[in-house]
Amino acid sequence: MIVLDAVTVIAHLNPANVHHEAATAVMREALPNNALIHPVTMAEVLVGPARAGAAHTVYAALLAEGIQICTPESAQPQRVADLRASSGLKLPDCYPLDTAEQTGSQLATFDHQLAKRAAQRGVTVLGAPPSA
Repeated sequence: MIVLDAVTVIAHLNPANVHHEAATAVMREALPNNALIHPVTMAEVLVGPARAGAAHTVYAALLAEGIQICTPESAQPQRVADLRASSGLKLPDCYPLDTAEQTGSQLATFDHQLAKRAAQRGVTVLGAPPSA
C-alpha cells in the first residue's frame, strides 16, 4: 500500500507542477488498488478545486482512479498530536505519516521535510529524497 500526501496528489493533478511527471509515475504505481489517503489529506487536495468550483468533480475522479480513503481509528488524534509535538512537522503532514506508520505502508511525498521525518521513523519514502 502507498499512502499519498497532498503534495503528491496536487502535483499529479497539475501538469504545470514541477513534480507532475514524478507524481504521476508514483500514482501509476499506486493505482488502482494500492493508494490510500487520509480524509484530512484529501480535504487539503480539494481546496484548490473548491476555489474553482470543481471539488466534487475532482473528488469523484480521484475515487474513480482507485484512491481509497482510510478510516482513522480512535487513537489517531493522540498519535498525531504526539507526532506534531515531537517532529516539527505541520499538522496536515502528520496525518499521512501516521497513516503510513500504522498501515506499514510506503509514503509518497515530494515534501523534503516530511520525507526526512518519515525516513527517520523507518517509513519508506517514494518521491522526494529526504534532505539532510
